[in-house]
Amino acid sequence: MKNKITKIFKNRFVQLLLLSSVLFLCLPLPDPLFNDPYTTTIESEDEQLIGARIADDGQWRFPMVDSLPTKFETALLHFEDEYFYQHPGVNPVSLFKALITNVKSGTIKRGGSTLSMQVIRMARGNQPRTIFQKLFETLLALKLELFYSKKEILNLYASHAPFGGNVVGITAASWRYFNRAPEQLSWAEAAGLAVLPNQPAIIFPGKNEGAFKIKRDFLLTKLHEKGVFDATTLELAMAEELPGQPHDLPQLAPHLLSQLVKDGHKGQRNRVTLDLRLQNTATRLLENHLQNWNANYVFNGAVLVVDLMSGETKAYVGNVATEEIHSPSVDIIQAKRSTGSLLKPFLYAAAIDQALITPKQLLGDYPVFFEGFAPKNFDLQYRGAVHADEALTRSLNLPFVMLLKELGYQNFHQKLQRIGMTSLDQSADHYGLSMILGGAESSLWELVNMYANLYRVYRNSFGQSINDRYHTDNYFHHQYLIDQPKKPLATMQNSEEFSIASIWAMLEAMKGLHRPDDFAGWEQFRSSTPISWKTGTSFGFRDAWAIGLNGRYAVGVWIGNADGEGRPGLVGGKAAAPLMFQMFEQLTSNSFLEVPTSETQVFQICQASGQKANPNCENTEEVSLPLMVENTGACRFHQLIHLDQTERYQVNSSCYDVDQMVHKGWFTLPPVQSWYYRQYNTDYQSPPKFLAGCDQSSKTTTLEMIYPKANAKVFIPKELDGTYGQTVFEAAHSDTKETIFWHLDGLYLGSTNRVHQFGLFTTPGLHELQLLDGQGQELNLRFEVIGEN
Repeated sequence: MKNKITKIFKNRFVQLLLLSSVLFLCLPLPDPLFNDPYTTTIESEDEQLIGARIADDGQWRFPMVDSLPTKFETALLHFEDEYFYQHPGVNPVSLFKALITNVKSGTIKRGGSTLSMQVIRMARGNQPRTIFQKLFETLLALKLELFYSKKEILNLYASHAPFGGNVVGITAASWRYFNRAPEQLSWAEAAGLAVLPNQPAIIFPGKNEGAFKIKRDFLLTKLHEKGVFDATTLELAMAEELPGQPHDLPQLAPHLLSQLVKDGHKGQRNRVTLDLRLQNTATRLLENHLQNWNANYVFNGAVLVVDLMSGETKAYVGNVATEEIHSPSVDIIQAKRSTGSLLKPFLYAAAIDQALITPKQLLGDYPVFFEGFAPKNFDLQYRGAVHADEALTRSLNLPFVMLLKELGYQNFHQKLQRIGMTSLDQSADHYGLSMILGGAESSLWELVNMYANLYRVYRNSFGQSINDRYHTDNYFHHQYLIDQPKKPLATMQNSEEFSIASIWAMLEAMKGLHRPDDFAGWEQFRSSTPISWKTGTSFGFRDAWAIGLNGRYAVGVWIGNADGEGRPGLVGGKAAAPLMFQMFEQLTSNSFLEVPTSETQVFQICQASGQKANPNCENTEEVSLPLMVENTGACRFHQLIHLDQTERYQVNSSCYDVDQMVHKGWFTLPPVQSWYYRQYNTDYQSPPKFLAGCDQSSKTTTLEMIYPKANAKVFIPKELDGTYGQTVFEAAHSDTKETIFWHLDGLYLGSTNRVHQFGLFTTPGLHELQLLDGQGQELNLRFEVIGEN
């Protein structure tokens, strides 16, 4: 009978044990343990805090730590749970002591909770302290220990424990109370933080400091008694002051922080590629620079520095701290703005690749009129003809408008999109020729990336075989997160979008840009650091840009007003370039602009025209130029002319003995170009007149119309009295001393000398204009006048 009872008891016990085990395993742990929102943080590569954005619930709760500093862990365990690494989640001795104390007092005065039990309590939202809740937390703590390691439990506690006010977690507490990382805490500071979660509502920095100090010093004494540190350390630690009011967290790159949130990194610990020293320097230089422009009511700016080869962002200053009315929160680096002249270098390189120009070829710079579009140079001057590289350095508009027309704005539009200009989200026709003058919008982030990508194509070509030089992986988006994989351009399909030689020619031309007059000491700076750079100014003086490359870094600067208000004098060369140069003074550089010999060839070049020399060119030189120059035409401006013995007149066989002729190569521009060219080139001479009696039927054109062109439509508004107003027509003659006689519809109007402008009064309809010079050369054109209704 006794054996039977024993057997039944054992069976019941086993059944009860199994049932208890099943119930225990069925107890649900919170999943996830913590679902609280976290603070978004950014840190430098050496883990220095750069910025933080408070969590959505208003708490400074940094993302979970993956390890704890030795000092804090030691202090915490000695204060909260000395046998943490020995017990299974519950400490029976502590529970028994707590039970005795609470029974004697009649209230709950001692918890006896282990760190594991406290993790469960925090994960369940700090439920009311009752016997049932304590038992439930005990069981869940045991289960927690089955699924989490001791280190994980310790990190969970340290990351979610309250430290007073709206400070949660060791990392937030360390920065808020001591303004440094937890790893840099002293023993006194670590002990001070270790005692805070015990009573965070009663004791925290700035409140009940007497009680706070007693607790901290009690823990320090205990650590000393346990042999953690010596008496001297104890004495020094106890002499340290308690922390005062919480510190403001660093906000060294607030706009990058906002961009990280937009990119989906909210609530994360983000380690970024920023160089903290360079970031602070860029911020300081930008703020100082803008102080000089505030008097002109210019309040915003941005600086971006990117490592050319790695694509890592080293400085990201999206704006400055200014009055709220000036929109300091706008991230200018990502904002789309008018590009001004910043696309001209890309057009220059594309035109070289298409054999439309040589790097120094003369381009026309004279008034042109397109339907609804009459571009002008920034200085409102015309130079007649200017070398392509000089047109780029001076950022002249007319040569590049005509070059874009020749290349085709549709082709250029597609090329820009393929190299990463995704902001071109309208059709090519939407932008038209104005695309090259700021009619398109882009961001500093995008433009710097485009320049950097082309530089990488050029730089990576050295030391590689011809077949390996062009890789689409040279084209990628620069990044700001450490260990972030390179993101290739989705639009890049042809790795040879720009040739290495044309990029080299572009960078070489950009070295020649005129430096700002007020940038003192540039000559010394230039001697040690070659820079390829370009400025841009948008219509209405709304945006001032400067982008440069020194072989190691790309620097982009924007100055203006975030709300788009233009200000007089806000131009790239004066407003943005000086700051760009100041940034380059802070940076190391690499030598670059080596000639890519495998993609260049030595050509005999006419110095005057920049084209391949023809037999009539007088001054030539041998220059290494891209291979595509082979497909360009020879100099079209030097012509062979025949002169009499005095060299005062042109002659031909109809009026002069061939054996007596003097044959000369003569640099000759078309009439319109020559009229403007000679104003900047006083040594320019038009070909001499023909000797009287010579047949001039083969004479080249010396008379040309500037405005309007043949078959143009001319709009004439009405004056206040209802009559049609005056329209100024303009012509050019290669001979500055020649007189032009003007006729309209068969009626003589008058004559002009040197400056051939004539104000015409006419009525709507078709008209015919006839111009004659003193030598009988005639120019006829038809045009239509459209009057105001």
